[in-house]
Amino acid sequence: MLDFAILWDWAGFALRWLHVITAMAWIGTSFYFIALDLGLTRATGMPRGVTGEEWQVHGGGFYHVQKYAVAPQRMPEHLTWFKWESYATWLSGAALLAVLYWAGAELYLIDPSKADLAIWQAIALSAGSIAVGWVIYDALCKSRLGDRPTLLMLILFGLILVMSWTLNQIFTGRAALLHLGAFTATIMTANVFLVIMPNQRIVVADLKAGRTPEPKYGQIAKLRSTHNNYLTLPVIFLMLSNHYPLAFGTEWAWLIAALVFLMGVTIRHYFNTMHARKGHPNWTWAATAVIFLLIAWLSTAPMRGEHALQAVDRDPTAAEAGMIAAAGFSEAEAAVLGRCSMCHAREPVWAGLHWPPKGVVLETPADIARHARDIYLQAGVSHAMPPGNLTWMEPEERAALVAWYRAARGG
Repeated sequence: MLDFAILWDWAGFALRWLHVITAMAWIGTSFYFIALDLGLTRATGMPRGVTGEEWQVHGGGFYHVQKYAVAPQRMPEHLTWFKWESYATWLSGAALLAVLYWAGAELYLIDPSKADLAIWQAIALSAGSIAVGWVIYDALCKSRLGDRPTLLMLILFGLILVMSWTLNQIFTGRAALLHLGAFTATIMTANVFLVIMPNQRIVVADLKAGRTPEPKYGQIAKLRSTHNNYLTLPVIFLMLSNHYPLAFGTEWAWLIAALVFLMGVTIRHYFNTMHARKGHPNWTWAATAVIFLLIAWLSTAPMRGEHALQAVDRDPTAAEAGMIAAAGFSEAEAAVLGRCSMCHAREPVWAGLHWPPKGVVLETPADIARHARDIYLQAGVSHAMPPGNLTWMEPEERAALVAWYRAARGG
């Protein structure tokens, strides 16, 4: 019979799958329309109000697309709205955040060496940090800075830099980068839900009422859409970063995260310029490579200083003490130390490893208790770890891990 831990892990897997699928749909439509908009050309004989057109070929047929700067003369009978891709991406991401980081706050969210928070405090700060970004961003866009897009983008980068540093002072490294991604993704979805879609509804209502829509609504939506275009690639990096300790397991993680936003700008600038038929600014790839090398250099500081050692040598929490006191812990500890800790150590002894995989350290009883659920799932009920069973973990040892975890959880 499946127990709660297994079902919960599958729930996380399902939400992650849904999040990836919806994100692909959103990013695909976003990139397509930006490229389409930039590639529009003027032609003779176009209808009034059309600012450009594009001929495209795909799937064995030809497409003729025209863009109205404000709106057509009348409301078309069939109008496709692109919104649910964005909404579904955010909703699935929020659910995944709750399942992984709120339900697993002690393991993934809270770092007692940074801020000794109660679970409810950590969750409140998590939710608040995501919401506050939109409030500040929206106020900046509605200010006079909205007429100076380049200066606005520079100020927004400063906001991201401050937010990245602040999150890294509160949460674990992996949670800090993930939350910066959620902070940015919330801005992007709120742009769609609270600005772009309402403005488009105003235009549609004007058309239905026979009024001439005002151009300002389209211009505002265009600015927010452009921001979303440049923010997409950094968000993808941040959402993937929790799989790579070199990105989050360093005191410079906050700066690495901020530099990723610069890489997003250089990469998107190249493609946007190319789609606009304004050439190929190859210097952007050189700039991207320099930023990437700087990030790689900054990542060489993880888990080497006094801060990391102090974080590992802390006393067990009450929950960890309960896991250590549970029946079968000594057998489970022996299995972990004998089969896992040569890699999952402060200084791994396995050839080719410089840092513990995924940042997971399994050297002390508190370490093992802290990662009990992952050990149970990865090496107990499944054979995911050790990879390829390179350390020859025996069936009896896996059974000991299962028995200990279930005893600690009351059955």
